[in-house]
Amino acid sequence: MSSEGYRIAVVGATGQVGGVLLDELGVPNDGTRVGAATKATQKGSEPTAPAGAGLPIREIVPFASARSAGTQLRGMTVQPINDETIQGFDIAVFSAGGSTSKEWAPKFAAAGAVVVDNSSAWRMHDGVPLVVSEVNPEALDGHKGIVANPNCSTMQLMVALRPIQQAAGIERLVVSTYQAVSGTGKAAVDELFEESRAILDGVEPPAPRSYAHRIAFNALPHAGTFVDDHTDEELKLINETRKILGDETIRISATCVRVPVINGHSETCNVETREELSPERAREILEAAPGLEVRDDPAAGVYPMAIDGDGRSDVLVGRIRRDRGNDKALDLFVVGDNLRKGAATNTIQLALVLHERGLVRPTPASEVPAL
Repeated sequence: MSSEGYRIAVVGATGQVGGVLLDELGVPNDGTRVGAATKATQKGSEPTAPAGAGLPIREIVPFASARSAGTQLRGMTVQPINDETIQGFDIAVFSAGGSTSKEWAPKFAAAGAVVVDNSSAWRMHDGVPLVVSEVNPEALDGHKGIVANPNCSTMQLMVALRPIQQAAGIERLVVSTYQAVSGTGKAAVDELFEESRAILDGVEPPAPRSYAHRIAFNALPHAGTFVDDHTDEELKLINETRKILGDETIRISATCVRVPVINGHSETCNVETREELSPERAREILEAAPGLEVRDDPAAGVYPMAIDGDGRSDVLVGRIRRDRGNDKALDLFVVGDNLRKGAATNTIQLALVLHERGLVRPTPASEVPAL
């Protein structure tokens, strides 16, 4: 790194998550970058510093597909990805899909950058750490040029479960997710609006495009693509949880549901601990944990909701109670913004942790992981 800071590539900068990556790097819509720039956390709340406020930055360069190359984005010129344009970066943050990550993450790393990738391409690779900033930052120490960001539904759950695991161990998890349409992409959000307007106007909604069935006023037990009897979203949650928590023996049952919510994933989690843990003690532990906010006064109508998680970097947890059928199990309700903590915010938080731990350094090309 030069004395002036890092040169950072944002790959997939024109997409939904790419826009939030720029927000979290402190790039406002006029293209200027101010380290103390702020972002709104939710309607009516005070703005907060972006996740990358403590990251010394010399230059940010947006990358996107060839059709976007040369266009202006927040006062910056979008670059195409090729062997020449990827040279000279210290950090590259990716949100451009698995095929792009498979091809170009190793090339960025071989050119000297540390890559933090949002796709599923590298998550389960043995040589690539899978990291949630508050949960297992020590896993970054052994990186070989590529770091993986977990799936959004896994991400928020880990923030809530790690303190419980440290206090009492985890034997088994039963998780149901209620995933917002923004997790599929902008086209799915537009489709939800179109279908909803049509139904409210009393006309036939357009044929579904993003999902197998209409999403408006519906719930689909089908988030992701079916792989045998599970979807890939369910398998991601199972496999990534074990890798992040460092315990392959945890038994996990997962059902992922797509719901007509614009943004913000919700999850129910039944967690059976290895040692007894009371709801009261669990609440104390979670209240002291980083990256979490406990909202748990159901009688007063206080509990996590998707509309409250939307726009926030922290994960919300509540409805903390004993499973009446199992004295060693607790029930939780967990909410997080799938575009922020579930994707972009953790990416930039990892870049900051890499900086703080002195881990932004070139990896010898011979050591860069290959698929």
